[in-house]
Amino acid sequence: MATRDLSSYNPAEIPSAEGFRFGIVVSDWNHEVTHSLLKGAVSTLKKHGVSESEIVVRHVPGSFELTLGAQWLAEYDDLDGVICLGCVIQGETPHFTYICQGVTQGITTLNMEYNIPFIFGVLTTDTHQQALDRAGGRHGNKGDEAAITAIKMAALQKELENQ
Repeated sequence: MATRDLSSYNPAEIPSAEGFRFGIVVSDWNHEVTHSLLKGAVSTLKKHGVSESEIVVRHVPGSFELTLGAQWLAEYDDLDGVICLGCVIQGETPHFTYICQGVTQGITTLNMEYNIPFIFGVLTTDTHQQALDRAGGRHGNKGDEAAITAIKMAALQKELENQ
């Protein structure tokens, strides 16, 4: 996990996102964390030119459901990318490992099967405090980072298509 401020970047290095349409699938489990990630992602997309009407947000119950929610969003809407936001916090059982592996594999599979980027914006932390630190706390907001990644990947795809 990154230990720098995730929200620090050079805006001049980010391509314009004007005209792009993004989907965001957010887990409602650990909502204090995930809804902060959502706020960061939406704010960053808008700051770089995405109009609010071009940001589609859908909620799923937990992080495990992110992959199917993201797949449905991609199938039922014309999007340039999908940002998946969730938070899994280590507990006393192996549940953490299974959820993290499933979500990681699921999002990787979506990236290979669809012609748009699916962005992994899932916090996998040892403690609730570590999650808060990365969702608008002392390490910035991973939602910002996920939005920047989505913009860069959508811009790369557009650039390659126009060659």
